[in-house]
Amino acid sequence: MIEYIRGSIAELTPTQAVLDANGVGYGLNITLNTYTAIQGLHGDVKLYVYESIREDAYILWGFATKAERELFLLLTSVSGVGGVSARVILSSMTPAELCDAISRSDERLLKSAKGIGGKTAQRIIVELKDKIVGLGLDAAVAGTSGEPSGTVMANKEVLDEAVAALVMLGFSPAPSQKAVFGILRAEPDATVERVIKLALKML
Repeated sequence: MIEYIRGSIAELTPTQAVLDANGVGYGLNITLNTYTAIQGLHGDVKLYVYESIREDAYILWGFATKAERELFLLLTSVSGVGGVSARVILSSMTPAELCDAISRSDERLLKSAKGIGGKTAQRIIVELKDKIVGLGLDAAVAGTSGEPSGTVMANKEVLDEAVAALVMLGFSPAPSQKAVFGILRAEPDATVERVIKLALKML
């Protein structure tokens, strides 16, 4: 079992990080929160790992914190929530916001994530409310900022990267591009992570 991987960032997009650890490149699926946390870092980066092993695939998921990994595992334990849906949820809000939404039974906020309907949102709340308190996750992620911290990039680069990330998250290219265009018209200096977060609420 891989607990974490420490290495330099060879490639980085809002949905994937490739870490070079002793000459081996590990491709890890990441959330937007993890992307924000490691973007622009130099030297070695440490990502906590969850290995998803199926008959047809071997997928590595990477997280900047143990708390985010634990939330991902809790989300995927709920019927109707797979790895892709859990990543969308953790890309739509910070771990602190997710814990707060669950503790306040904020079904509306959970339903704002793509692919999460009313019944699934209710299951997440019912099944995880006591668990996040019992595991201390509400305290572990308290104070986490929901504001993006990436460096402001040129519009074209932000546009291309945001659309590519949305397509990888399961959205169609045309609606994704339209949403990103609209966001950048309203906020020309928006970072790629902010654009993606706003687009996830619109699509």
